[in-house]
Amino acid sequence: MRKTIAVINLTLDGVSDHTAGIPDSELHQHYTALLNECGVILYGRTTYELMEYWREILEKPGDDSSMNSFAQAIHHIPKVVFSRTLRNCSDMWETAQVATRSLEDEVKALKKVANKDILVGSPSLIIQLLNLNLIDECQFCIHPVIAASGARLFDSVSRRTLLKLLKAKILGNGSVILYYEPVSNHSTG
Repeated sequence: MRKTIAVINLTLDGVSDHTAGIPDSELHQHYTALLNECGVILYGRTTYELMEYWREILEKPGDDSSMNSFAQAIHHIPKVVFSRTLRNCSDMWETAQVATRSLEDEVKALKKVANKDILVGSPSLIIQLLNLNLIDECQFCIHPVIAASGARLFDSVSRRTLLKLLKAKILGNGSVILYYEPVSNHSTG
């Protein structure tokens, strides 16, 4: 059965703004490998629209081969977009489709397909799936930055969630990728 893997960049103070981290070649290579290993990525509308940046790199590759490779990986992976306003998203990426089921139903259906793992790349979807107990693994890339403001990833988690550390990967820029497995959920009441 497929695993649902939450993948997100965070600052030390929990901000999940994509502009707050320290992207570099090593990080792009890491995410390129992850995208190439997985079968589908789930996005909310906002994150999906932010991915348009990578179409520009795809169409006009630059000098950074790691960014070019990441753009290729984003291009090829199937995408399911959850939106109340988008009706069609294939004009931006031909490998994208708007979800026709609820997030819970879509993930449960995808998990039954014997194929590669499911990535979740949007903060709002990660929180919803954590609250539904549908995340099998979390990969948090913690950047050595204190943002001091911005949207914090865990503000909308509905209950205490315990995580088991599976492994850690230290990047040259000081970022650390922490791999966790949710092991149980307990009310804090």
